[in-house]
Amino acid sequence: MKIKCLAIDDEPIALDKLKNYIERIPFLELVAMCSSTMEAMQVMAETEVDAMFVDINMPDVNGMEFVRALTEPPLVVFTTAYSEFAVDSYKVRAVDYLLKPFGFEDFQRAAYNLQKAMPVSSVARPAEAKDSLFLKVDYRYVRVALDDVVYVEGMNEYLKFYLSSGDSLLTHTTFKNLGESLPEHFLQVHRSYVVNMKHVKEVERSIILMGNGARVSVSESNKDTFMQYLQKHSIRK
Repeated sequence: MKIKCLAIDDEPIALDKLKNYIERIPFLELVAMCSSTMEAMQVMAETEVDAMFVDINMPDVNGMEFVRALTEPPLVVFTTAYSEFAVDSYKVRAVDYLLKPFGFEDFQRAAYNLQKAMPVSSVARPAEAKDSLFLKVDYRYVRVALDDVVYVEGMNEYLKFYLSSGDSLLTHTTFKNLGESLPEHFLQVHRSYVVNMKHVKEVERSIILMGNGARVSVSESNKDTFMQYLQKHSIRK
């Protein structure tokens, strides 16, 4: 299940940046963009929200006061240009604190912390119970066992599934639409590639060698999430 997020900032450029970053994280879903805390309050009254990225320096009620006023606040990541608010942000149990101007790497860290902070029941992935997908190929639906998928390549509005048999299937969809259909061990390592970690043979620097001999690059923007997965599933010294 995706984490439903609010982006709250009175600066249009900052809001657009949050929108762009949220849409690049597969497990986040942008519910609404709000330019004031009052607008955010209205959205929360009508829509379920799991988390919010909120600027502290707001013109009406600032972000800190807004969160304190909520009876049952969602998970919070504060964004601000002023480092002196850092200590106060943790007093209201913020999950993370992003100091402007922050890049995608810092945002990715905050998103990962949100995922870890979500209640277990909320982040349970129904896809874990799935063992196959039906892909629409031309005018037919083809059942594909997930364990047979080595990796998936994004090609504009199409996805190409490479199978352990050596075959490949092209379907008209995108990674965004694929969303929750893939279990946790399918990891996006590049804007154009999702790999099945069960088929990874070895990793050297930023190159993944797959079981079928394919070599897939890990992009800088996905490197942190990829390394966190590796560390979580490795035997440490």
